[in-house]
Amino acid sequence: MPVFEVHVPAGRFSAEQKRTLGQALPGALYEALGIPAEDQFVSITSHGPDELFLDPGYMDMQRTADAVIITVLFTAERPLADKRALTAAICTKTTAALGISGDDVFIALVPVPKENFSFGRGHLQLAPDPDGAPT
Repeated sequence: MPVFEVHVPAGRFSAEQKRTLGQALPGALYEALGIPAEDQFVSITSHGPDELFLDPGYMDMQRTADAVIITVLFTAERPLADKRALTAAICTKTTAALGISGDDVFIALVPVPKENFSFGRGHLQLAPDPDGAPT
């Protein structure tokens, strides 16, 4: 159920590279956390040079003009070991899909209570009903 929001510099990556990344990120979920591959929710947005800013050297990185930001909304109950495994898998899959350095992959994990996700129809499928069972 994690949701990926990927921000890329406009014109830096081909449509094929972006499609590959869109397929690879759910693969990172499976690899790191065993989440099924059909759990695929990815948005990739291109930004012009006046819309995407990443400090080139923050935290001793050597970022280039290819740097991307990946935000992941995921369930809040995950332990730190899962978060480490997930960010490592995301970085590996992203560098392979886009042909960029690991320094160019900025990841922000945003934990969300699982009852806050609706998969459609306006229902909170993972929220407990008044009797305590998921709805």
